[in-house]
Amino acid sequence: MREDVGAGKRAEMLKRKVNGSDGIMREQPVAHQTYPAGAEYFEADTRELMEKIFSKANMQEAYRRVVQNGGAPGIDGITVDELKAQCQQHWPSIREALLSGRYQPQAVRQVEIPKPNGGTRILGIPTVMDRLIQQAIHQVLQPIYDPSFSKQSYGFRPNRNAQMAVTEAREIIRSGYRWVVDIDLEKFFDRVNHDVLMNRLWKRLQDKRLLKLIKAYLKAGLMLGGMSSARTEGMPQGGPLSPLLSNILLDELDKELEQRGHKHLRYADDCNIYVKSKAAGERVLKSITRYVEARLKLRVNVEKSAVARPWERKFLGYSVTRHQEVKLKVSEVSIKRLKDKFREIFRRARGWAASSTIKLLTPMIRGWVNYFKCSEVKGLFEELDGWLRRKLRVLYWRHWKKPKTRERKLKQLGIEAERAWKSATNGRGPWWNAGASHMNQAIPTKYLRSLGLLSFMEEYQRVKVY
Repeated sequence: MREDVGAGKRAEMLKRKVNGSDGIMREQPVAHQTYPAGAEYFEADTRELMEKIFSKANMQEAYRRVVQNGGAPGIDGITVDELKAQCQQHWPSIREALLSGRYQPQAVRQVEIPKPNGGTRILGIPTVMDRLIQQAIHQVLQPIYDPSFSKQSYGFRPNRNAQMAVTEAREIIRSGYRWVVDIDLEKFFDRVNHDVLMNRLWKRLQDKRLLKLIKAYLKAGLMLGGMSSARTEGMPQGGPLSPLLSNILLDELDKELEQRGHKHLRYADDCNIYVKSKAAGERVLKSITRYVEARLKLRVNVEKSAVARPWERKFLGYSVTRHQEVKLKVSEVSIKRLKDKFREIFRRARGWAASSTIKLLTPMIRGWVNYFKCSEVKGLFEELDGWLRRKLRVLYWRHWKKPKTRERKLKQLGIEAERAWKSATNGRGPWWNAGASHMNQAIPTKYLRSLGLLSFMEEYQRVKVY
């Protein structure tokens, strides 16, 4: 069957006939063609992909992206800065091993990072050479798979992002789907079934050398403390290929939900299904749980999954208001995470100058506001401005330490002598004093702005989506 599909037939699969305004039928490219789960479609000849993947032009682009992304070294200790020299010395023999099917990836370095809600997440950091090879594979496979992915999938795809997903969620809720089935896949990257994933790849890819190489990457051991453990399931987060492989696997879930007529959105392993009643949501949750566990061999976390009102849950850091015409807002969890990060910086900054602390905070503020620019509740940004200014005044109060020093500093900053003495000796804590009128007068907003303090509200006004 595969050999019978010619180039002309493959081209037809990416076109459809549409009726123009003049009544004439014309062919038009399809931006996102969807295929039934398990169907065999080949938009390109996939029999000799390895030659395309490891061509000079593709490898140069892969090298550029790996260097641009940076990152820590793998188990061999070779850094991104040393990659060029390694390629100059070893790439001809590595390429020959890749094309002949003899290449064996190195184990990945296991790193555990804390999760915001507790626990740890395991990352697998490949060597820079393996990151280069994975990036090259990704660049060739992405254009093959992406056109067939569901329109409801927003994660790790060209020209799609989290802001688009949450905006679409808002529109679905406004249209009357005011219950959400929030599905949490338990340790998704750690539980990916290799056989299920390889079966999905086999249905589209014809180059057996590439299939063998991808399988070798899935089975690459995790090294911790000098000991390497073999992998029989899961795929390490940290490599360029993992996001694409996750989309390939979970696209079947998207197609199943579409076939059932559900309104849903997915970003990587975050999946929300929108329904019109709680009873419908509970039926969907049970049914989809059975499907995910039987068909995809994954596990749904029953404790974290739920049927609830959208304003009671978060999706990609956002939530919504309770209004009939809901509005996007930053979730309480996201606000808490930001404040916790800032508190950690302030704990480290007790001996620093305020200007140094502000310099460290600036890129964090800019990045955070840019992510939440779709929020339609602006009061939060004003509250964060006030909270941050108070934290900076706490820093000054702690720097001054003794009552005599505080009295002297307050007088130098324009507070009258008697008031400076009473304020310095009031016995109150740093947080209370930072919010009191004497510190607001001594360290005004204008002064903090002169040190480079970025305003949440002003930055939001600059980048917000209208």
